[in-house]
Amino acid sequence: MKTIGLIGGMSYESTADYYKIINQLTNKHYGGHTSAKIVLFSVDFGEIERHQSEGKWDQSALVLIDAAKKLESIGADMIALCTNTMHIVADDIQENIYVPFVHIADVTARKIRSKNITKVGLLATRYTMEMDFYVERLKGFGLDVVVPNQKERKVINEVIFNELTHGIISEDSKKAFISIASGLADKGCEGIILGCTEIGMLIKNEDVNISLFDTTQIHCEVLVQQAVR
Repeated sequence: MKTIGLIGGMSYESTADYYKIINQLTNKHYGGHTSAKIVLFSVDFGEIERHQSEGKWDQSALVLIDAAKKLESIGADMIALCTNTMHIVADDIQENIYVPFVHIADVTARKIRSKNITKVGLLATRYTMEMDFYVERLKGFGLDVVVPNQKERKVINEVIFNELTHGIISEDSKKAFISIASGLADKGCEGIILGCTEIGMLIKNEDVNISLFDTTQIHCEVLVQQAVR
């Protein structure tokens, strides 16, 4: 079994899901009392969020590169970043390590294409929805990506940072996300990407009449597949 290196803490809520899902999938594969080999470096999200709001992506890159190097130095065979937004510095991380970096947008896009879906909606932080680093990466796999309107993007971003990253699940916020997802379906989207690792805490497949692609779940599945080869 290979060792999975996780850069977490963004937020600790979704990082806990990564740890749980990876171990569940590993145990399902091997059985018995087997658990995953994981090394985790959990960063201070307060520092990262401050850099995000100030547009200091280079400062965040230094923090995450340092985390990746430390994980590699203690035996990680692959590195994963437990957040979508900070994949804005994914290339910087990969350039500074020798082990593979498993990109969350790539594995999600491949999963979507395997379902013969080409038009998808994206729910995520405003950075992920509005900046090119994520949407253009998805388009590189032949996906047509639709983002909510400006008012809806503001609602989504506020729920993520003010509620989900703190583990707060609101019924009103759930209804709002379901409504936004339904609106994207009305625009012809065949699936919805939950492009923030916390959104899967709020809405599930059974809540909507459209396929949801939970990036946390998909990322974990691929990490385990690569670890148990």
